Amino acid sequence: MNASLPTAEALRAALAALLDGLPPTQAAQAVDRLIASYRGTTPTDAPILRNRSDVAAYAAYRMPATFEAVRSCLAALREAAPDWVPATHTDIGGGTGAASWAVAGAWDGPRTTVLDWSEPALALGRELAEASGIPGLREAAWERARIGVSPAPAPADLVTVSYVLKELTPADRAAVVDAAASAAQAVVIVEPGTPDGYDRVIEARDRLIAAGLSVAAPCPHDEACPIERGTDWCHFSARVSRSSLHRQVKGGSLSHEDEKFSYVVATRFATAPATARVTRRPQIRKGQVLLELCTRDEGLRRATVTKRHGALYRAARDTAWGDPWPPPEEG
Repeated sequence: MNASLPTAEALRAALAALLDGLPPTQAAQAVDRLIASYRGTTPTDAPILRNRSDVAAYAAYRMPATFEAVRSCLAALREAAPDWVPATHTDIGGGTGAASWAVAGAWDGPRTTVLDWSEPALALGRELAEASGIPGLREAAWERARIGVSPAPAPADLVTVSYVLKELTPADRAAVVDAAASAAQAVVIVEPGTPDGYDRVIEARDRLIAAGLSVAAPCPHDEACPIERGTDWCHFSARVSRSSLHRQVKGGSLSHEDEKFSYVVATRFATAPATARVTRRPQIRKGQVLLELCTRDEGLRRATVTKRHGALYRAARDTAWGDPWPPPEEG
């Protein structure tokens, strides 16, 4: 595979090559079971991905969306700390390695270790990494570990925990977050963009702050979230391009989908968090743009940007859900 391909395109190509010939009926059955597990509310103390069929279906069904969600979170980290480059990365509960693909696309050269308790997931992750042609992925270490009760991971510059906490008991969730906080200079935690996913992210955020880290994104502050629990939740959206394999496994016809996710990025080094963050899709009306913001000093507020604001108005028309505000170039 051409190593110069963008990482997202390389991932689609690797999935297509390694999953070619996956029987559609078998894949659909595995995906149905995985959807039930993904949307359920009961944590499991056993791997959700139990065999090669499960893992292949998962990779086609969830890996592109997880990759795009984590990539969005890493972009926020890079905005807050543009000069910081991790040399080492640990992906806790990394499965087939979607977060590691996102890290490989964000920086050149981090040494990655993927920890997961599913050997079939690790095996397929190795195959996909080998097919990627990306040196950082091909050199990654894939290690079996019981997430939540294994010894704390070795120190790493960056630790990612993506779509993992939901699968764990409350005690194991706390153990994973505490282990990440003690091991890393920067921690990225991603969960589904649902009310309960947001709740898990807020719990993790509180633990990270208590462990001495500071929030770099999406929040512009380390104070309590201004959203009243039970009335709303903070989440964002990433556009996911669907390959023909992705559409086949998911039973859809559209060329894309939007992945909703909640996240927190926290660090032990100084960052420059956004002054405010756009928390809903901007509303573009005649001569004005309405932005729902979470701000550093004023909590939640709406900003109305009109034509009389000139360049700021033009920037607002191009601003997306999840972006910092004002745009960096506008100061």
